[in-house]
Amino acid sequence: MLTLDVSTDFNALEDLHSSGVTLKRDLQIVRGEGAYLYDAAGRRYIDCVGGQGAANLGHCHPAVVAAVRAQAEQLISCPELFHNPVRARYQAALCTAANMSRVFLCNSGAEAVEAALKFARLSTGRPGIISTMRGFHGRTFGALSATWEKAYREPFQPLLPGVTHVPYNNLERLAAALDETIGAVLVEVVQGEGGVHPAQDGYLQGVQALCRERGALLIVDEVQTGFGRTGWLFAHQQDGIQPDLLCVAKSIAGGLPMGAVLIGERVGALPPASHGSTFGGNPLACAAGLAVLEVLQTTDLILRARERGQALRDYLQTHLPERAVRDVRGRGLLIGIELRGKVAPALKALQTHGVLALPAGATVLRLLPPLVIQDDDLWCAAEIIVDVLSAETRNAD
Repeated sequence: MLTLDVSTDFNALEDLHSSGVTLKRDLQIVRGEGAYLYDAAGRRYIDCVGGQGAANLGHCHPAVVAAVRAQAEQLISCPELFHNPVRARYQAALCTAANMSRVFLCNSGAEAVEAALKFARLSTGRPGIISTMRGFHGRTFGALSATWEKAYREPFQPLLPGVTHVPYNNLERLAAALDETIGAVLVEVVQGEGGVHPAQDGYLQGVQALCRERGALLIVDEVQTGFGRTGWLFAHQQDGIQPDLLCVAKSIAGGLPMGAVLIGERVGALPPASHGSTFGGNPLACAAGLAVLEVLQTTDLILRARERGQALRDYLQTHLPERAVRDVRGRGLLIGIELRGKVAPALKALQTHGVLALPAGATVLRLLPPLVIQDDDLWCAAEIIVDVLSAETRNAD
């Protein structure tokens, strides 16, 4: 057995045994609380990474911790082969919240997308899938086939056949591609990984209308935008549409691995054994999911995300230097700052100043602060972002 002590270099140990597929930052995180993360030296950071979208309720939210602790003492694993009361309660609560009648529970966003693609093909009998340019849906084979970024896709070709990509926010191009071979259109409400591009007014309504007119199913990917992130429980609710298949994950269970596909009335019956998941719907994740829904539905966090997000975007648009920034966009507390240069130096400088953030492509700074972030911390982070990007502009002179 490997023996370790306080002098162990855990960064080196992790690098030694890691697969290498994830480029790590020079930072070891050991603890989280609310919108804060702490490194091994005890330094505190304002977290605008937000678990890459999995920490909408922040880190170690008391309600989630209590639910997990209580459930772990009763039953952790129970496959869907057997009924379970916690799963039953969660499925009912989630379906009610999404206004959809059925749900398949899994473990991640990519798994949710894979399931939705299978369900669409099975229900329609059509093999074709349309997704959008700049869209990101995951790294497993089906989800990767629907993802646009060629750097992700090309090393693994050939991928799933029958997938077509059309420009986002372009109904004319979608209509031209949407023929009788297409079983589903897969779209994000906000393209997160693709640069934080929100759907334009009327776009999603138009996509829904085309799908219904031509017999295709509408799959909405809300893996990143669900559970209050954009100022609505689900981002598509702002657009007044009803997906046929709704993919969710990330913040669904307060940071525990979980995903789901909500299933609408236009999707036909799904035969037994047509899909499955060993860990999907396990009582531990379902208990956490119930706690998340209760917090979001009984507090003002969603409304505050909408209002704070708008205020933060307004502040950044007003105070960021035009020489450094092309655009500020987003919905709620999903915000993208498109830079005129590379984002990597800005991310490094922000970390030095105590703010952790994400990229969304090579030139976009992405902010995903937890919805529980306090106003003082949000505006502190905003001021640091302005200072860092302004300093980069001065240094370029």
